[in-house]
Amino acid sequence: MKNKIFEDLFVLELANNHWGRVDRGIKIIEDFAKIIRFNNVRAAIKLQFRDVDSFIHKDFKSREDIRYIKKTMATKMDIKDYQILVDAVHNNSCITMSTPFDEKSVDTCVKLGVEIIKIASSDINDWILIEKIATTRKPVIVSTGGASLKDIDDLVLFFEHRDIPLAINHCVSVYPSEKEELELNQIDFLKKRYPGHVIGFSTHEKNDDIESAMLMAYAKGARTFERHIDIEADNIPVSPYCSLPEDLDRWIKAYQKAVRICGHGADTKSIPPRKEITYLDALVRGVYARWDLPKGHKLTEDDVYLAIPLQKGQISCREFMRGEELLTDIKKDEPIKISQIDSPYAHNKALKELIENRGL
Repeated sequence: MKNKIFEDLFVLELANNHWGRVDRGIKIIEDFAKIIRFNNVRAAIKLQFRDVDSFIHKDFKSREDIRYIKKTMATKMDIKDYQILVDAVHNNSCITMSTPFDEKSVDTCVKLGVEIIKIASSDINDWILIEKIATTRKPVIVSTGGASLKDIDDLVLFFEHRDIPLAINHCVSVYPSEKEELELNQIDFLKKRYPGHVIGFSTHEKNDDIESAMLMAYAKGARTFERHIDIEADNIPVSPYCSLPEDLDRWIKAYQKAVRICGHGADTKSIPPRKEITYLDALVRGVYARWDLPKGHKLTEDDVYLAIPLQKGQISCREFMRGEELLTDIKKDEPIKISQIDSPYAHNKALKELIENRGL
């Protein structure tokens, strides 16, 4: 029950930290919240929290030749900015979520009431950060891109021992990922190795055929799904691994299609639809008298033969039992009906009604 928060949850990460602009962040949240509401799914909108002053060493803050340092410095935000965005997520009826990249940012998650914390693939063995995250007791999703099996085992045991809800996302940290790089069989591996946890799919493939991987990931058992989101605005190019609102709409609809195709859960036997039962009933052999049979006669296999079609009220090969007593005379080649025998089936009202309405 503690992992229910992750079931069928969409995690939408604001790409490139929305370039550090609060107005752009709000626009992304509002645009994608409409898609979420329209498709009636549960979604968390995920922000990235960094305490930039401590996250980057002071001697490197001016190094514009290092791409990720330049981007981090350019998208610097303070807690007031984060508060505005967290409020916007709440106001748009979504779950708040953040990836904190340092210990002070974990404190920010707590101060702002962020509901779910994400551990990025790059931090799966950053134990100082992980231990800090665990002190919050908040549900955690971890991505496994580039991780060793020991890394994942250690992290899963760490959270299990503390009874903290944990979902595990299969992830390939290639931006963008090609179809042949997705390694979707790893979802099967993670489900088998960590059966007590929700397994998810964090994906960075291009949008041209975004539906295929979703259909396959759901069928393999992924139950939480993460993707970067962005909008076309401010003359800023959208990264090829990011989804626009119309792309997300297709992605969610592929999920809904997968749910319909896969049907009932893997823990219970599905109930066949009436049209399937009707079709199969037409192929079941009915029980016919091989010769004239008198009232009071107890049936044997020699007294009957089986043939199609099955007629209304007629017992089939499924219900025939040796020793059933006839309540009426039956002529040769006539169907033997449920009302003409003393049988356990005849005393079960629901089953008798089913047999009487079955067949031609």
